[in-house]
Amino acid sequence: MQIRTGFDITFESVQSTPMILMLNLHPSRVPDLVTPETVTFDPPVPVHRYADGFGNVCTRIVAPAGRLTIAADFIVADSGLPDPVVPTASQAEVRHLPDDALVFLMGSRYCDTDKLSSTAWELFGQTPPGWPRVQAIVDYVHDRIRFDYMRADATRTAFDGYTQQVGVCRDFAHLAIALCRCMNIPARYCTGYLGDIGVPPVPDPMDFSAWFEAYLDGRWYTFDARHNRPRIGRIVMARGRDATDCALTTNFGFQQLVNFGVHTAEVA
Repeated sequence: MQIRTGFDITFESVQSTPMILMLNLHPSRVPDLVTPETVTFDPPVPVHRYADGFGNVCTRIVAPAGRLTIAADFIVADSGLPDPVVPTASQAEVRHLPDDALVFLMGSRYCDTDKLSSTAWELFGQTPPGWPRVQAIVDYVHDRIRFDYMRADATRTAFDGYTQQVGVCRDFAHLAIALCRCMNIPARYCTGYLGDIGVPPVPDPMDFSAWFEAYLDGRWYTFDARHNRPRIGRIVMARGRDATDCALTTNFGFQQLVNFGVHTAEVA
């Protein structure tokens, strides 16, 4: 199948403002591009791209005073298959984990494991390790947090999500990641596109989505605590420890978001 996706975002700056953008596809999905992934800037600005420590594509620009519109529209090929489900996937002991997975066991800005460790072991200490344990965490978070698009909070941590019991997709991901890490399961944050493909459309505004991946049986598997079901057409843009590493736009000065639009849908 093919998926048409992209975005249209406008910022207004009081003065020229340096920015870091993470709006490109993750390099792992670049081979699936059917049409070029061209990000446009109106007015045009010089750009400099680099790869961060997690392999994400980052773009440095200086937004001019006034309005700047950043947009893209492209087509990606996709298998059309839902996220894999492997109930027999096992959990490795920490001493056997690869070096590059260890960072995803540590607490991070939004995944405050130190506040959730005892709770995690009380809740999931008796669950079978491996896939069943991760799925038990996903089930718990899915039921614990109520999705409310109007209650988004850029400062909410995993522990805050646990106590406040409300949030958006990033809050579901942060709490599930933190609980997995407390149980010695490496887990990393993902952001990207996820349209209503193969499921009834929802009335919420289209936005970028957040989910997570857990390291089981020597590979990373996708889990989604907000939807709690395998989904079709997930297109990753960035991966990291939490939303800090995957911020789609970071500005170094005052800006106002004037327009924000995301689209992703199967090509008929």
